[in-house]
Amino acid sequence: METEAKPPAEAYRNLAVATVGFALTFWAWDLIAPLAAGYKDRLGLSDVQQSVLVAVPVLVGSLGRIPVGALTDRYGARTVFPLVAALTIVPVLLLIPTRDSYGWVLLAGFLLGLGGTTFAIGVPLVNSWFPPHRRGFALGVFGMGTGGVALSGYFTPRIAAHGENLPFIVVAVALAVFAVAAAFLITDRPGRPVPTAPLSARLRQAGRLRVTWELSGLYAIGFGGVVAFGVYLPTYLKTWYELSPTDAGTKAAGFALVTVVFRPVGGRLSDRFHPAAVTAGALALVALFAVVQAFDPPLYPVGTVALLLMAAGLGAAGGSVFALVSQVTPQDRVGSVTGIVGAVGGLGGFVPPLLMGAVYSAKGSYSIGFMLLSDLALAGCVYSYGRMRNLEPSSAEPAPGVVSGRTGDPVR
Repeated sequence: METEAKPPAEAYRNLAVATVGFALTFWAWDLIAPLAAGYKDRLGLSDVQQSVLVAVPVLVGSLGRIPVGALTDRYGARTVFPLVAALTIVPVLLLIPTRDSYGWVLLAGFLLGLGGTTFAIGVPLVNSWFPPHRRGFALGVFGMGTGGVALSGYFTPRIAAHGENLPFIVVAVALAVFAVAAAFLITDRPGRPVPTAPLSARLRQAGRLRVTWELSGLYAIGFGGVVAFGVYLPTYLKTWYELSPTDAGTKAAGFALVTVVFRPVGGRLSDRFHPAAVTAGALALVALFAVVQAFDPPLYPVGTVALLLMAAGLGAAGGSVFALVSQVTPQDRVGSVTGIVGAVGGLGGFVPPLLMGAVYSAKGSYSIGFMLLSDLALAGCVYSYGRMRNLEPSSAEPAPGVVSGRTGDPVR
């Protein structure tokens, strides 16, 4: 039976290569943020201009997942992954000659968004190689590539201390090596269904699926929460607990590490239990400890424990949601659906920091913001358990305009 099938050696090779590539391209995607203070001082930027500079790659990368996921459905990860990695080298190196012009750096940042699209390439690749009972854990391991942002935050400024252009050169070389290696090591699953309909038609098909937007909402809470805390947690710790910038940054890095570690945990649990139930449990954890944090406990130990358990819940939810994607989405549309879900998840991280900042400015407290997070997580918990748990696995029938391979591998 398919549920008892053991993944071939090629599956683990593709998983390893895709995860490394995901981490490297995410490092490239986040190159500007750790150096933003330097750009602000050198170019005399306002706080708004600095925020725009940091936000542009993230926004472009999130939205870019939609077409890149659909292109992966059509041409396969073996073609698209090395190509995207190679093209990302261009904006990375473009950051060197443009460093003294705000407009040109913005353009480079816009192009740098390409590095943030590889999430929508790796998910359909990993999904196709692993059987359903191993898919959750495999997608969770791949999702650890989001740690590339943490790598960038830690290593980029330290490398820059030895030469202002050195981080761009190091990342460009790493991307070049990966692009060459990926061209030889990444292989698409034989017999995968290949859609032949135009890109726009396939995106419309994915957009018409109700489950696409249901999954997008859940991922916006899970991964959006991770992005939001990554962006805003240092500010919160400095403002409310009066930590030094170094201490706040270190604790924020610890939060990010917990989310990365718990992503495969959520995926592995989804192999043993229904991923909707795992998502519900993870979001319930977030809801509970967001309430705890809303009462402004002392940072040690209650606040630290509450924040770390929220990180665990958000990380696990990110892993379980994509286990759910693989279960309820037709195989030939996994890339397209992943692109939309990933885009909404990335964009979902920008509302909470704005809301938290606005509430603090108006009320002088973060409690309302944490209570709103709790309400949102609880709503996701109830919806996931009440609605998503009852969805049947997707049909193996390909969508119109799909050519099945020689040894079709249906998802059931």
